[in-house]
Amino acid sequence: MKLPVINNTTVTSEAGGCASGSCGSSDASVQSLPESIRAKVADHPCFSEQAHHFFARMHVAVAPACNIQCNYCNRKYDCSNESRPGVVSEVLTPQQAVKKVKAVAAAIPQMSVLGIAGPGDPLANPQKTFETFRRLTAETPDIKLCVSTNGLTLPECVDELCQHNIDHVTVTINCVDPEIGAKIYPWIFWNHKRIRGVEAARILIEQQQKGLQMLIDRGILVKVNSVLIPGINDQHLIEVSRIVKEKGAFLHNVMPIIAEPEHGTYFGLTGQAEPTPAELQAVQDACAGDMNMMRHCRQCRADAVGLLGEDRGAEFTLDKIDAMEIDYEAAMVKRAEVHEQLLGQLYAQRESVVQPDTALQGRAVLMAVATQGGGLINQHFGHATEFLVYEASDDGVRFIGHRQVEKPYCEGGSSCGEDAETLLDKLLNSLQGCEVLLCSKVGYEPWSALEQAGIQPNGEHALEPIEDAILAVYQEMLTKGLLQTPDRVDLKSA
Repeated sequence: MKLPVINNTTVTSEAGGCASGSCGSSDASVQSLPESIRAKVADHPCFSEQAHHFFARMHVAVAPACNIQCNYCNRKYDCSNESRPGVVSEVLTPQQAVKKVKAVAAAIPQMSVLGIAGPGDPLANPQKTFETFRRLTAETPDIKLCVSTNGLTLPECVDELCQHNIDHVTVTINCVDPEIGAKIYPWIFWNHKRIRGVEAARILIEQQQKGLQMLIDRGILVKVNSVLIPGINDQHLIEVSRIVKEKGAFLHNVMPIIAEPEHGTYFGLTGQAEPTPAELQAVQDACAGDMNMMRHCRQCRADAVGLLGEDRGAEFTLDKIDAMEIDYEAAMVKRAEVHEQLLGQLYAQRESVVQPDTALQGRAVLMAVATQGGGLINQHFGHATEFLVYEASDDGVRFIGHRQVEKPYCEGGSSCGEDAETLLDKLLNSLQGCEVLLCSKVGYEPWSALEQAGIQPNGEHALEPIEDAILAVYQEMLTKGLLQTPDRVDLKSA
């Protein structure tokens, strides 16, 4: 994969790279938007990076059929061990979905958004999808409704989408060139027949672009998802980003292909490479420019429940829901109170962030953070299932992405698991490129291993806001002269 040469780990590109923190997914990039739009994304964990620390989402799996085949997709049912799009444990009827939404909203008052994202394509299952939306619009009016689609039948569904409480739509657009599309999509099912190759990709692209424009014209906020496939659309995604931005898409989410052989996808079985974190960051930065770039996506299951980065779906299976008594009127009152408190915390953190001392200048630094949410450093190193990665520089702090780990290093109790050494090696590998790790606590053994790997653990900022703590550590590193600006480097070899 050919990557742009960068300075301070930030891509510069004729397509619109930027060294400013406003080019990332920071909420600073939406401050100039009209208040009506800002209000729509303030508590939406998928459309606002800062909101994902505070608010939860859920997906209901009511849409099993799909009208296209993607080489990176394999829909699985009754699967509890995989966390990726297209995987569910239960496919629900609309009636079951509404009951589950009420149960989750009552038990998790932080929940603000309900989405239908599969396990197939929601708009290829219009009857089930729209019956679910109709019921939710009437029975859960305080919940935002979202839908994710491949866009093939989007134009014919826009009118129906507008009839419900749906003002956020995600469209997956992996290319705008049919020749590239033919390498990603083996076939589509269109007008009652299966179409293959370049012609199939051409039809899909035309429908996606038409539907995108129709949504924008109706005032619906659109997030565009693009799967980064090294060697196929990596360089092309810069053009995709340019076009969807021109049409008015609010947010672009460039996410890495998942191509592990055990998932049984075509790309997984043929050895398609997955991008490294550095390669993903390079493409995201090259696509960013003044476009909002989503970097906190977790590529959720089609039945995900909870905060981004966690999955509480096992708590709300059909058998457990049937045994619950739900007072949704009372739940709405409680949720309104909790949301008001969370928004207050969110805005307070946003206002409190300080800026670095510009009297000293240095190179950018990647820092990993262990957090349980709330925008705070509040998790023990050994309990983390993922780490958030931020870049600190003279321009401030910007969120880069997340690094998942196979399972927590410490399973709890007085000792860690027998395979702790192997887990620690994998964990250190997942943090490659990071120079600092911020957490609430860390044990002696992993502390030493982190230092040996060139990662400085830091537990001095427990319970502090993430960005404030990162800036404090960055400022300390500047003061100690640890961040002299290097010559330009190629990110791929860095």
